[in-house]
Amino acid sequence: MKDKIIIAVDAMGGEGAPKKIIDGIILHLKKNNDVFYKIFGNKNEILNILPKDLMNNSLEIIHTDEKVLDNDSALEGAKKSKKTSMWMAVESVKNKDSDIVISAGNTGALFVISKLNLKMIDNIDKPALSGLWPNKYGMNVVLDLGANIECSEKNLIDFCIMGASLHKALFPDEKSKVALLNIGSEDIKGHELIRSAYQKINNIKDYDFEFSGYIEGNNIMNGDVNVIVTDGFTGNIALKTAEGTANFITKEIKKNMTSGIIGKILTMLNYKNLMRFKKRLDPRLYNGAIFIGLNSPVIKSHGSTDHVGFAHSLDVCKKIVKGDLINKIKSNINK
Repeated sequence: MKDKIIIAVDAMGGEGAPKKIIDGIILHLKKNNDVFYKIFGNKNEILNILPKDLMNNSLEIIHTDEKVLDNDSALEGAKKSKKTSMWMAVESVKNKDSDIVISAGNTGALFVISKLNLKMIDNIDKPALSGLWPNKYGMNVVLDLGANIECSEKNLIDFCIMGASLHKALFPDEKSKVALLNIGSEDIKGHELIRSAYQKINNIKDYDFEFSGYIEGNNIMNGDVNVIVTDGFTGNIALKTAEGTANFITKEIKKNMTSGIIGKILTMLNYKNLMRFKKRLDPRLYNGAIFIGLNSPVIKSHGSTDHVGFAHSLDVCKKIVKGDLINKIKSNINK
């Protein structure tokens, strides 16, 4: 087991838990023999789902009857017993028994519990919530997506460094290209804080990324940059807008392609292209937000995703550990 990546899994968080969590682990395990899963949750419920032939050296169940509920406030979830599946999973990383932790449960509670248990990386003031968005050529890392409503100039600079480090950990063969989300691409655009952050980043030449200045919202997916930085208020709005737009487009295409004989004929003629398009916009493929800035990595799977989406977030866990994310951040933040 010492040669395997150890993932601490909160099995009781999110819609359809623990079934979708266990099904996601089973799916992930089929393609990964170098991962060990420490599963925290109700052992009886988990064993009823888990095939008997999977009770091998790839997983361990740590029993607890207690869990953080989705409708708990962040503080309510954190103040519950330290025997909740979420707390125990995070604590496993704190105690160095696991390499990374993942939960599909209450986002606010996970954030608070993680901050209570895990130290910040030195010289970083605030953690950020980052996520993956598709672009024209591959994938973007976008942060902050809601952890910090207000950010300082230093926070934005730290987010650039952390985002580039995350991108490099996930996509080691690509050059990290960073941009600040703004209302225009000209130097004079935006409020004073973002202009000041721009000037400071632009004047430092030894970062392990290419700084591309500003990017506007309509260019997020054009692929010219792959790390996009903003404050949590703006980032969360951008995220929800993108998700809503993708859902709207997918539903409208489906409605128009299946209504009437002409639509059905066009659907048959373009079936392969439509399936490629559908897969490109499938949110399950981008599941797995990352709390970044803590001394240990914490992954938040979307609460409403299915087992396929959860398996993809387990892939994110594996890539982050193999990519040595925390040491990359520490090295770059202290330059």
